[in-house]
Amino acid sequence: MTTLPPSTIDPSVDHGIQAIVSGLSTDETCTTDLAVGPWDFDTRPGYGPGSSMGDVIPVGAPRQGALPAEYRDASEIELSARITAAKAVLGDRVVVLGHFYQREEVVVHADYVGDSFQLANAALEHPDAEAIVFCGVHFMAETADLLSRPEQAVILPNLAAGCSMADMADIDQVEECWEQLAEVYGDLDAPDADGLVPVIPVTYMNSSAAIKGFVGRHGGIVCTSSNARTVLEWAFARGRRVLFFPDQHLGRNTAKAMGVPLEQMPMWNPRKALGGSTEQELEDARVILWHGFCSVHRRFTVEQIERARAEHPGVRVVVHPECPMAVVDAADEAGSTDYIRKAIQAATEPTTFAIGTEINLVQRLAAQYPQHTIFCLDPVVCPCSTMYRIHPGYLAWVLEGLVEGEVRNRITVTPDVADPARVALERMLAAKP
Repeated sequence: MTTLPPSTIDPSVDHGIQAIVSGLSTDETCTTDLAVGPWDFDTRPGYGPGSSMGDVIPVGAPRQGALPAEYRDASEIELSARITAAKAVLGDRVVVLGHFYQREEVVVHADYVGDSFQLANAALEHPDAEAIVFCGVHFMAETADLLSRPEQAVILPNLAAGCSMADMADIDQVEECWEQLAEVYGDLDAPDADGLVPVIPVTYMNSSAAIKGFVGRHGGIVCTSSNARTVLEWAFARGRRVLFFPDQHLGRNTAKAMGVPLEQMPMWNPRKALGGSTEQELEDARVILWHGFCSVHRRFTVEQIERARAEHPGVRVVVHPECPMAVVDAADEAGSTDYIRKAIQAATEPTTFAIGTEINLVQRLAAQYPQHTIFCLDPVVCPCSTMYRIHPGYLAWVLEGLVEGEVRNRITVTPDVADPARVALERMLAAKP
């Protein structure tokens, strides 16, 4: 009997979307606008097509200027060749970082691929590079600027690549929350008889530099999806409670796994007095959750998991901890993007995986590990709106600018924010799982 080789899977989500729009595929996408270049949306308000298109963008969010026609009109093949040529000229003067959720056409040119924290560390490994081109979103480029050398230029190819979750906790709202908590708890810097302060602020890596700076100034710490438990343990050793932002789901799922009861995790809605809680609820709280979320991971549902189990008996369901609690509870496992990647990599027998995270990573894993059956829990193709704003045209534009001696789209964090933000990041680096 002849054994057929595994079928080749195209890792490109963009190719799939183009096939849907042209009628060559019966798959479904959340919007056909994803098929056009992101420059069509850079002058419009909003995050752009994709999972965050319904989210409210803050006034004054960064906007991207016009991209020259030569990049807008170039083919995928031409842009790839121009990027490759520019990188060859620049050599070690530039390092290109690509987040797991970037489109395949960008990732193929990255020197490092990983999550935001891994990529920030990768930037540290190249102190002699003149420029760090971060193919991700705004808060990631800020973090790279915080950790890189002052003379290094950190570049975000499209300034409109923000993050709706990070934007759900702005510095004014967080400062106001802190003032209201002081009215409930008293002096927030004063330890009690056990040496614990009333509340420790913890921010997810997916937050602005201003928020990280706030945390650093107030004795707090940054966490990632892979070390959130260790960071909460660090915080509980220093405070009675934790104020966790901006992602409620990562905070709730992590604290619940640590045994914190749900009734001790009130939600803080910045548009309501005391966040919508009573003083007693805040007194009893162990973790105060900010009213924020990731629109990519909020798309996953228990019904999708049930359907996957019905259609694929024995399926292994792995989801990201940014998913709602009911989804995490219904899954077999939950973990960071790197956890998901390593779980698939470690599977020795052909396995069917249903994955609850961003489609670009899922599609790439399916192509990398054809011995497994790997699919996204959400059958509707709906990538991260802001990650998808990074297009090869923008990458070619910033790299060719460097060849010409011009730094385009540099991201810088002012010293008054950067210094305390680095403190919070250093605390995170010291809190190893």
